[in-house]
Amino acid sequence: MIENDLILNTANQQLDQFINFLSLERRLSKYTTRNYKHAIEVFFIWLLKQYDWQGNTNDIPLRAPRDYLIEQQRMLSRRTIHNHLSALRMFYKYLIKHNSVARNPFSGLILPKLNKPLPKFMTEQQIIDLLSGPIKLLEKKSIKSFQAWRDKLMLELLYGGGLRVSELSDLNYGMIDFKSGVARIYGKGKKERLCPLGKASMICLNHFQKNHAKLTGIDDPVLINNQFRRLSVRQIQLILKKYLALSELPMDMSPHKIRHSYATHLLNNGADLRLVQDLLGHESLSTTQVYTHVSVARLKEAHKKAHPRA
Repeated sequence: MIENDLILNTANQQLDQFINFLSLERRLSKYTTRNYKHAIEVFFIWLLKQYDWQGNTNDIPLRAPRDYLIEQQRMLSRRTIHNHLSALRMFYKYLIKHNSVARNPFSGLILPKLNKPLPKFMTEQQIIDLLSGPIKLLEKKSIKSFQAWRDKLMLELLYGGGLRVSELSDLNYGMIDFKSGVARIYGKGKKERLCPLGKASMICLNHFQKNHAKLTGIDDPVLINNQFRRLSVRQIQLILKKYLALSELPMDMSPHKIRHSYATHLLNNGADLRLVQDLLGHESLSTTQVYTHVSVARLKEAHKKAHPRA
């Protein structure tokens, strides 16, 4: 292991510089930069094992990227492969820009075609069932008031604001305009957007702030644990799992699929596509358009069931 570290010394220094560039200049999230770093490190280790590589990023065997792609297809999903190769391509673009390498060995590499399944989402009734879970447990005296209202607030904000789970974890009181019920959210790439949180979310937030919050300054977190510390992304995911089980909903419904539900329900109820794009913080309209496919699919299914000549 020590020998490997010595071989990879220069490559790892370049990788650290690249990660700093992504974090400080591109302002990508810590989760994205972590995933990029992991993908590149996995490739480095593979090169050491397969090609007795000496750690020079300018000396990658010509066939190595293709061999790596073939081997990874036996172990990883197509989506993961695309993400890993995207990280490697970007890393080499960075190295070329800084005159560290002469060519990008991943340029022109043909990746397996991605399947594009429609995003999974909950029905409006399923969302109602999910959101009612914490108060049901409180009424049964299964949980205390702090936990019930904190969990309800978490679920209301996920659905009412269409927030990413990382955005929800990072939400501070100073980011919310209580008069308008709008939050200033910093999404991917620290891109700023305004998110209406909804009447139900604000009622819940006001109740929690008044009765259970300890610190409500501009930099204090909205969602907290029993020690009044910020809820992590993992804690939010685990809390959601509990209420999915309670409501007998599919256990693969993640916080991001609640975001899918938010977008789908907006479009189903007549919201403009570009408005939904702004609310979600999508850079490209094509990213948002997938939800129109969901709506059309539901319309076709309803037509098929109801129309005598469908």
